[in-house]
Amino acid sequence: MLRVRCLRGGSRGAEAAHLIGAMLGRWVQRAAQSTLSAAAVQPRLEEAVTEPLPEECPVCAYNEWDPLEEVIVGRAENAHVPPFTVEVKANTYEKYWPFYQKYGGQSFPKDHLKKAVAEIEEMCNILRHEGVTVRRPEPVDWSMEYTTPDFTSRGMYAAMPRDILMVVGNEIIEAPMAWRARFFEYRAYRPLIKEYFRKGAKWTTAPKPTMSDELYDQNYPIRTVEDRHKLAAQGKFVTTEHEPCFDAADFIRAGRDLFVQRSQVTNYMGIEWMRRHLAPDYKIHIISFKDPNPMHIDATFNIIGPGLVLSNPDRPCRQIEMFKKAGWTVVKPPTPLIPDDHPLWMSSKWLSMNVLMLDEKRVMVDANESTIHKMFESLGIKSVKVNIRHANSLGGGFHCWTTDVRRRGTLQSYFQ
Repeated sequence: MLRVRCLRGGSRGAEAAHLIGAMLGRWVQRAAQSTLSAAAVQPRLEEAVTEPLPEECPVCAYNEWDPLEEVIVGRAENAHVPPFTVEVKANTYEKYWPFYQKYGGQSFPKDHLKKAVAEIEEMCNILRHEGVTVRRPEPVDWSMEYTTPDFTSRGMYAAMPRDILMVVGNEIIEAPMAWRARFFEYRAYRPLIKEYFRKGAKWTTAPKPTMSDELYDQNYPIRTVEDRHKLAAQGKFVTTEHEPCFDAADFIRAGRDLFVQRSQVTNYMGIEWMRRHLAPDYKIHIISFKDPNPMHIDATFNIIGPGLVLSNPDRPCRQIEMFKKAGWTVVKPPTPLIPDDHPLWMSSKWLSMNVLMLDEKRVMVDANESTIHKMFESLGIKSVKVNIRHANSLGGGFHCWTTDVRRRGTLQSYFQ
């Protein structure tokens, strides 16, 4: 605040007036220069945030089957076994617990990882041959230990973009995740997401959980498969309702309707956050399955076309009648052919139905699963066959290993 003492006398009065005028003049000049500088900087700030918007947003997908134009494919490089914490134990099978106890925090077996990397490279080549643009996350050193105020962990991988990223319309939604080993997984995808954002996509990051001990039932009583069945039937999971958490792979899209399961990694608070965020344009439906180890919906209930869904016969959907009443065709895929001795450290054999639709008439499917090829043939769908057996061991099939960035289609309703 400008303060001026009044001076007595004529000459002193004139001198004071001159002083005040000079000071005000300099103040006005500085203010004008500041305004001009801000105006000059503003266009440069806007240019840094966004490029000229194209006629079409580079990010747009409403369902799982419209013609695929661009996709993110994960990386197996540097993948590490997650530390054997309570949330990892609840999501893995007992026969693999010794593997986690031995290798937790270390690299997956090197020879196996090398084969997985080669398989995913070939998968990318085949996608390009089918006319799809392929993008990849950044390579990251997942061996580094990190500490938050609530926990200490090491990283895991950026192999399964479906788990962390979901595209709804022209919006990329970054999931908060629920495993401590995946807390910083988003970092591998940020360069891609920023690029899409600059070109016009919407970008939302769901609330990041602290992943403190309160998020997990530290005494979750799992000893046998029977224990798992009993707990799942009672609606008891290793994640609590302490704070919102979800993996994007527990949601599956069908236009204006998205279907989700409460699982070991997705809680009701996370589902409610998504419901409020996407309303009123989209509706979230909670469905459930007879599944002792619910984690990610796409090897249990995979929507492959308008009103067409693969439903796992070993994990029947409790709400299947509402799909039949809506006129949907429910297809039960055949029993997987993957050998019993092939390691599946983070998943079940039902990755055979974890397929990626290239459009309504083309599907990317495991080259070894001859019976499911015949099933797709009977549906009038061509199988694009790729072998990713070693990549399967890291916890995913074709749907898991990808996030569809752009599909050519429009927003429609398929579920009444």
